[in-house]
Amino acid sequence: MAKMVRRTCAFCSEGEAGSVMYIAKERNIAAHQDCLLFSSGFVESEEYNPDNLDIRFDVASVLKELKRGKRLVCNFCRKKGATVGCEERACRRSYHYFCALCDDAAIETDEVNGVYRVFCPKHDPGNRTNHYDAASKRRRHELKSSTITEQMSTEEMAEENSLRMLKRKNNRHKVRIDFLRKCKQAGLLDDIFEEMLDTLHLAQEKLMDDNTSETEYEETVMSLFDCGLFENILTNIHSGTEEKIQELLESRKRLDNKIELLQDLKEVVLPPQEHTASTSSTVSE
Repeated sequence: MAKMVRRTCAFCSEGEAGSVMYIAKERNIAAHQDCLLFSSGFVESEEYNPDNLDIRFDVASVLKELKRGKRLVCNFCRKKGATVGCEERACRRSYHYFCALCDDAAIETDEVNGVYRVFCPKHDPGNRTNHYDAASKRRRHELKSSTITEQMSTEEMAEENSLRMLKRKNNRHKVRIDFLRKCKQAGLLDDIFEEMLDTLHLAQEKLMDDNTSETEYEETVMSLFDCGLFENILTNIHSGTEEKIQELLESRKRLDNKIELLQDLKEVVLPPQEHTASTSSTVSE
């Protein structure tokens, strides 16, 4: 069976996460090692040998997983090809591997036992960190002596973790903001928002269609809430409900007053028409 060929990025530093790739020239396929390992429906070759990483993945298995991914939308970037699913059984969130990192998903790796798992932020067990976080942690610890590390209290460690997570979030926000600015400069904002509107219209059609399956209906609803925008809009609508009720009550009060005035006007007795007529004849004489 044809195998993927192992290659390492010439620009990445040695051991850098994401630097190892596997390619299949005859199929024009290239894939990051981590994207393969963390794909939920993917398994390593039965001929896998830790001493020979060149026979780690079968081309046929990669093609099969790519086909499966065409039906899965990423919870982060909203594009298809999301083969990395949350390990929580009831969770429907799927990602591209690097999108999972951007969304602060928890990464669990056990190379000895062949365990590669991802937990979305909502189902993060709380005691796992991703590759990048672990690598930076090792680098920091290399600069400190083991004596200092042992003396650090639990509170200090917690504070350090909080600051690190805050810094990582700020960096991620900065990357997103810079990326959107570049999209604007490149004249891509209109295309981005048109695609967003198309996606929303498609979701609306699925929710309005009585023939939509229960599974697809649930997935559409979850996708809308997961993106944040839908939930924010519903929150704003809910928070404005009381104000809307008061406006309607005031409007009803004004209408009741108008109805009362019209009823009073209806009961008013007008002067007899004969008097008006006689007056007109007198004037004519």
